Order: sequence, then structure tokens, then C-alpha cells
Amino acid sequence: MKFIKYVLIFTLIQLLLSVNSFAFEKVGTTSFQFLKVLPTARAIGMGSAYSTIGIGSESMFWNPAGLTTVSNIDASVSYLDWFLDAAQYSFSVAYTVDGIGTFGVMGMMADVGSIQETKVSHLGYQNGVYNPGLTGNTFNPKSMVFGLSYAKDLNDRFTFGINIKYANEDLVYYSKGAIIFDGGMLFDTGYKSIVVGASIRNFGQEIVYIDKNYPLPQTLNIGVSAYLFSDDESLFGNIQDHSLLVSTDIIQPRDYDQQYALGVEYSFSKMLYLRSGYLFNSDNDGLNLGAGISFKGTNVDYAFSNFGEFLGTVHRISISLSIK
Repeated sequence: MKFIKYVLIFTLIQLLLSVNSFAFEKVGTTSFQFLKVLPTARAIGMGSAYSTIGIGSESMFWNPAGLTTVSNIDASVSYLDWFLDAAQYSFSVAYTVDGIGTFGVMGMMADVGSIQETKVSHLGYQNGVYNPGLTGNTFNPKSMVFGLSYAKDLNDRFTFGINIKYANEDLVYYSKGAIIFDGGMLFDTGYKSIVVGASIRNFGQEIVYIDKNYPLPQTLNIGVSAYLFSDDESLFGNIQDHSLLVSTDIIQPRDYDQQYALGVEYSFSKMLYLRSGYLFNSDNDGLNLGAGISFKGTNVDYAFSNFGEFLGTVHRISISLSIK
């Protein structure tokens, strides 16, 4: 068993190093961009600083190692009101088998709505009226991903998790699919409430469109989190019924400069949550706000993001249910 643990640790570390080594090679364009738009209102409310604090089944989207927080059954659904009438829907379900680990199923679909078809052959004046190429037909591009997950505590400090996903992007004239992998780890330092972790998302083959190859939007997150104050094991003092969680991530996308995320979450009596987060070095994303309510295993979370004058605001809603 110890040998297996060492092999897993070594493999994950090597994977982290290999991805980090070429993450700085700017390729200009990556495929399957919809994979970069992640669900979960709590995560976005904290500015995407989520690699070490994701819990429940929804952690599959961020760091699958967080699945081990599921004690029995956990399920979640999320809705994202995206740009220009586009929307995103997601779900996740996880189940823990004592002594074996936690298994999960997840899915996400992006819907950009109906787009009017245009053709060069229809371009020009028709009956004295200029036609910009409209044919009168519409089409509906769609993107989706479904996956299976597994996570396990290797000891009382170290946790690992993996995702195996199938993603498909239907651009009407071209449709491409690929098998994709995610991996993650969490380490409880044992000092106060400090947790460190790392995750790799979207590791897999390049996608070929016609005669050109485009890599997947691989992303490396390295994070650390801790409670500044809480009921127990906080950095600066224990306060009954009040807690303040701080989380930060270094994010290295394959097709963008390094980014930094910082998030805070205030909790009252583990029932009411207020959140704020900021993503540094982003073209449009910046300040994010969120709130949540938790009652008897049911959580309802909301996040608000402002992408500026031209893109406007984005809203996320997540609902999760945990059965212990």
C-alpha cells in the first residue's frame, strides 16, 4: 500500500511539473474554450481561488481531490447566465464507499442559442433590399463534457483525485470530441487550518480542425487556504459561530499569462455566507461577489461578476444536497 502511495505521489508531482514546464509557451489559441468557463457559484464568488476549498461533488470541476469531503451522497446543479443569451448548465453526483474511496459523475453543457446562417451566395441586393448574407436558416452550436471521478485519502493528511472526461464541441459544420484528464491533490499541513493543494485541468490530446492542431486549454492551479478566525484551529483566534476563510490561487493557463486569485468567505453559524473575490491579471474579470445559505444539508449559492461596459454582468446559481 505504501508503494502505491509513493507511485501516485510521484506521478502527480511529475504531471504538475510537466504541465508547468510548457504552460508558459504561449500558443496563441487553444481549442474547447468552453472548458475554461467553470460552474459553481461559491467558487466564482471567491474569485476562482478554489483549488484547496472545494467540497462536495462540485469539487470535480475544480480539484477532484475535494471529493473526499463527501461522507455519503452529495449532488449539485448549477446554472450560468452567460454573455449574449448564452447559458451553461452543469450537474455533479458523488458517492463514498467506505474503505475504497469516493466516486463521482459530472456533466456540463454550454448553449449559445440560435445563430442566423449567412452565406456569400446570399450577399447583395435582393428586390432592392440589401441582404448581409442571411439565408433564413438558423443553427445551434453546442458544447458538452461528461466525466467520471475517483478520489481517496491516502492518509490523514494527503488526498488525491482524478477525472476522466469526454468533451465534444459541435460547431455544426465540424464536430470534435476528445478524452480529457484532470488530476488534483490536497495536503493538510497539520498547522492550524492551513491547507495547500494543486490541480491540473484539461490534460489530453490536441484537437485537429481541418489541417491544424490546437491544444486543449490546460490549466494549472496551486493554492493555499486557512481560517483567520473560526470555531476551532484558526490562525488568529477562535470565535463562536463566526468564521473568516481566506484562499488564494496561482493560476497558469496555457494560453494566457499567469493569474492570481484571492477570495474571502465570512460565515455566521455555518448557515449564512458572504463572499468576495478578485482575479488579478485578467482582461475583463475582476471583482466577484457572492452569498449562500446552508440548512440541513441543502446549500443555495449565488455569485455576481461584472465584466465591464461591453460584456456586462454574469450571474451564477448553484444548489447542492448532501446526505450524511
